[in-house]
Amino acid sequence: MTLTNRELKRYDRQINIQEFGRKGQENLKKAHVVVAGAGGLGSSVSLYLTAAGIGHISVIDHETIELSNLNRQILHWEKDIGKSKVESAVEKLTQINSDIEITGIKEKINEENVLKLLKGADAVVDCMDNFRTRFILNDAILKLEIPFFHGACYGFEGRATTIIPKKTPCLRCIIPKSPPERKVPIMGTTPGTIGTIQATEVIKFFAGIKLLLTNKLLIYDSRYLTYDLIKIERNPKCPSCGD
Repeated sequence: MTLTNRELKRYDRQINIQEFGRKGQENLKKAHVVVAGAGGLGSSVSLYLTAAGIGHISVIDHETIELSNLNRQILHWEKDIGKSKVESAVEKLTQINSDIEITGIKEKINEENVLKLLKGADAVVDCMDNFRTRFILNDAILKLEIPFFHGACYGFEGRATTIIPKKTPCLRCIIPKSPPERKVPIMGTTPGTIGTIQATEVIKFFAGIKLLLTNKLLIYDSRYLTYDLIKIERNPKCPSCGD
């Protein structure tokens, strides 16, 4: 997919990265990425994917904006309280980059609609706040055989990994059972860091840069400003991807 002169100028700084180049930018332009969740993680992920030039971004979320969201969900502002998150997201993202396609989908992801919602996607970014929905997405991407960029936050801590069906552990290999659902405490900057890491992984994947968080779980602790990488393996008895 040929880049216009405007796009060559807009993305000049990343095109000039030796291992990225014009081909990498063209690959971004062709990509359709689903951002599942327009909250804290989704704000950072969608902002940076939009700025980077992903050709089509679909943002899925069924919730409306509340005052308590604003410590971390930087895509939404005080004037947006009471508005749907996808409406707010589309409004802001189209102002950042009018050269790409932004689609807002106001639906709650469940077993019945997940395959329809992900139809045509080249990748899915996990920006959810509960593992029940994460596992639904995990099973769907295994069926569709598309990459899944997982991120999660709790307090000062965040985690991220990149899942490639049939090649890496899936989410259930790493976390076999869903943790109890409860109100999650969170430092507002934590999803900013993890979301930026997720977006970087997506960009590297489409640009053909192979050094990804595959078979690794990154654990970030902003309290001590530490990053740890843990090697992870597929579970042959995993109910989702096991042999």
